[in-house]
Amino acid sequence: METILEAKNIDKYFIKPVRFQVLKNISFKVERGEFVSIMGKSGCGKSTLLYILSTMDTGYEGELILNGELITGQDRDKLSYIRNKHIGFVFQFHYLLPEFSVLENVMLPAKKLAEKSISEIEKDAMEKLRILGIEHLAKKKASMISGGEK
Repeated sequence: METILEAKNIDKYFIKPVRFQVLKNISFKVERGEFVSIMGKSGCGKSTLLYILSTMDTGYEGELILNGELITGQDRDKLSYIRNKHIGFVFQFHYLLPEFSVLENVMLPAKKLAEKSISEIEKDAMEKLRILGIEHLAKKKASMISGGEK
């Protein structure tokens, strides 16, 4: 199996109002094709860990390795590129741009990455909408669809 994500000895502290350890010595590997769930009681650090794994939180101790590359300590621009190219993150609350269509919202990350033509990006985005069974919403403005559809 090929390891695509590895966390090594992740520790995370919140400093204010007092120093408090949220995560202690978290280590695991995720292999290609594997589905992983993070479960636990409210307040146990699940969201904090996900923010670290997504590279959005860099204030931790330990190492995070993605596709064999150490990403801990990378600069902000490199982390932004890594997130855009390699990390899918579904937030609990939707963050669609209301003035854009559903299709345009789905196309945004690939357009920013600029590694494919606009027609290829649109084709890929429509395929993702088809997989989810919401291709009929493609041209609707994000502000005009329901919370469940978002």
